[in-house]
Amino acid sequence: MEFQPSIELLDFFDTVFIDHQSADSDVAKRFTQIFPKNKIQFVDQQPWSELKRTLSAEEFDRSKKNLFITEFKGQFFKRCPGSSQAKVLNCCNYHVLNLGSQCNMNCSYCYLQSYLNTPIAKIYSNLDQALQELTDMSEKSAHLPFRVGTGEIIDSLSLDGLTLFSRKLIPFFQKLPHWTLEFKTKSDQVDQFLDLGPSPNTVVSWSLNCQEVIDQEEHRTASLEKRLLAAEKCIKAGFSVAFHLDPLIWHPDWKSNYLGLVNEIICRFTPEQVNVISMGTLRFQPEQKNMMRQRFGLSSLVTSAEMFPSEGAKLRYDASLRHEMFRTLYNQFKKNNEKWKIFLCMETPETWVSALDSQPSHKPELKELFRPLPKV
Repeated sequence: MEFQPSIELLDFFDTVFIDHQSADSDVAKRFTQIFPKNKIQFVDQQPWSELKRTLSAEEFDRSKKNLFITEFKGQFFKRCPGSSQAKVLNCCNYHVLNLGSQCNMNCSYCYLQSYLNTPIAKIYSNLDQALQELTDMSEKSAHLPFRVGTGEIIDSLSLDGLTLFSRKLIPFFQKLPHWTLEFKTKSDQVDQFLDLGPSPNTVVSWSLNCQEVIDQEEHRTASLEKRLLAAEKCIKAGFSVAFHLDPLIWHPDWKSNYLGLVNEIICRFTPEQVNVISMGTLRFQPEQKNMMRQRFGLSSLVTSAEMFPSEGAKLRYDASLRHEMFRTLYNQFKKNNEKWKIFLCMETPETWVSALDSQPSHKPELKELFRPLPKV
């Protein structure tokens, strides 16, 4: 398929560095074709590799605008990090497939600000190794309902018009009907794979927020309308979609704005068209606070929020506020239709009971999602 990414995306990056060892990979060849020659450099080691300390705000910003195409030396396929906190948080059996790191978008609350310490964005050139890991797992677990997402430390689709990874992943998962592939994004970049549908076990999911929060906190992301239009395109092409109302961020008009978001969803989609809806409130590691203040100032809804130490060693809103936000949105969905499948992301059993009345294991529509799976 000849797919040309937008000029805006090509212009965003200052330099694309290609590891000489990755020069013959499909993704490196594509980048040399679509980027101007003056933006491509072949190198023998990672740029700025001398930086062994925590990045400054300026260095973190620079890391977003420079790409390094290289091989990944570790294991691609892993359990979601939330599984390590299963004793205090309900875990939904999510698995991740990391095909790169860093994000070209710029959300004020992004957890990568405390998680990543590499001075450059990376795209991994050895996708075939990732597919081999999945093949090895499928030989013994093809019958299990694995959910595999690619959007843990990089947006699943915002750079997919450059890499076209989706065009290899979707056909692979079409051969594993019990498994689910999930692309999670805040972009509207879906045109590059729509011709591969229908593919009902490929879920294209969007992190959604009300437009007021998008404007103030989710910089360089697609608007709410563009995200929803992209979701409608995917449904028409035979893909499943999901929505993640996460993070819900308190602001003076939060109730009316988030109820407006819920109403927009229920007016445009039916429960049968949406695989699942998850909800989560603002949360971040304490060490992230200083970086966010340096990069976004104190006018941000995130840096000015009153947060408290809580589960998973993260700062969160007070439990009563989280309860109110979850309950308000959950009731609005269920008032429209009891069939909406809704769960809470990385929340405690106590919050589930107070906000949604019961544990996920007691909700018939969620039992399969939260059924324990073997470790990988």
